[in-house]
Amino acid sequence: VQLQASGGGLVQAGVSLRLSCVVSRLTVTTNCMSWFRQAPGKEREFVAAISWRSGSRYYAEFVKGRFTISRDPASKSVSLQMNSLKPEDSAVYYCAASSHTRATIGKEYDYWGQGTQVTVSS
Repeated sequence: VQLQASGGGLVQAGVSLRLSCVVSRLTVTTNCMSWFRQAPGKEREFVAAISWRSGSRYYAEFVKGRFTISRDPASKSVSLQMNSLKPEDSAVYYCAASSHTRATIGKEYDYWGQGTQVTVSS
């Protein structure tokens, strides 16, 4: 499984940004896709996850109502729509793939993309 993330950038607070992650060499054991983020000096944290088969979604509390994760099996991609961005959302965002049905911690993920930088100015 290979993951290629894109869509990051420098934006002002309050605007929206959409991240995309293209999945190649998808396997039958890929059950859950997610987005994590890591800000400088902070630990990596879970943002959102989606079941590849059912489409069930899971979110970290701090993004509920602002971020939406979705998947497109046809294009083998996972997206993260981020609305009402805040300066504290600034981080490198990583997409990841897991064989677990539902996974919200990093060690449950087997494959990681290279990350895309999101910077939100105030």
